[in-house]
Amino acid sequence: MSRMGDVLAGFHAAWEFESDSVLIRYERGIRTPKLFQALGERRVPLAALQGVSLSPGRRGTVVLRAEVRPGADPLLEAADGQLKEHGDPYRLVLPAEKETLAEYYADELRALLTESGPADRFLVAGPAGPLSFKAYDGKASFDGTTVRFRWFWTGASSAKWKAGDQSFPVAELGGVEWRSPELFEGYLRLLRRDGADQPAQADQDPAAVVFGLGYGPVHESLPFAAAVLEAVRARGPMAAVTAAHRRRDPADIAERIRHLGELHQAGLVTDEEFSVKKAELLAEL
Repeated sequence: MSRMGDVLAGFHAAWEFESDSVLIRYERGIRTPKLFQALGERRVPLAALQGVSLSPGRRGTVVLRAEVRPGADPLLEAADGQLKEHGDPYRLVLPAEKETLAEYYADELRALLTESGPADRFLVAGPAGPLSFKAYDGKASFDGTTVRFRWFWTGASSAKWKAGDQSFPVAELGGVEWRSPELFEGYLRLLRRDGADQPAQADQDPAAVVFGLGYGPVHESLPFAAAVLEAVRARGPMAAVTAAHRRRDPADIAERIRHLGELHQAGLVTDEEFSVKKAELLAEL
């Protein structure tokens, strides 16, 4: 490849090319996405990548993007496709005048990629701990071995107050479910390794914290979810029962749609948000 240590600098980030990896350094500036600032830098082994593309961007830019193998990065696994385009940590935006240089690096990088398809383990290191953030109904913290939820009296449901503050050793967990706070009813839920039933509604589940306006922002809650997921995977296979396979009770779905309709009528949910969320709820039947 190119000489070790070659750097391609773009907006908000720079990629440094090494013989066996790409070191992505994110800027700390007012215009830099907060998620990038929180990540700081990430070393991505070439074994974690299966492709690279270069395409036209907006307003006189080009976009260099690395395609990560499924299962190779705990951050992307936790995000589960919910990151917006501008928040993609593997996307480097460059001025159009650097297109020729970017194409050179893209070709050099493609020539070194030999792996493809799902990875059998995480190849990119997750965010370092300890980590914590404030959700709407409590504070979540993770020290590398145990996740703790401490409830806020101003936001926690009676079910959570009754259950009390919670501690979850990683050994008891089978996974993490993260729903972006930028979507309707965002939350972070811990999935039990034994596959035990959990309340469908996150605000009633002591193994979950719910987000809200200003609570659980992406740059805080997603790295948290990724760090927990990495620790869980390090202990062995995921639990057989995952969030993707759970289905809510039809009566619960009906109640959620009714509540959603009330929010819509009150003007608290837009027409688009109402349609999207209603479709999501019906899909869970």
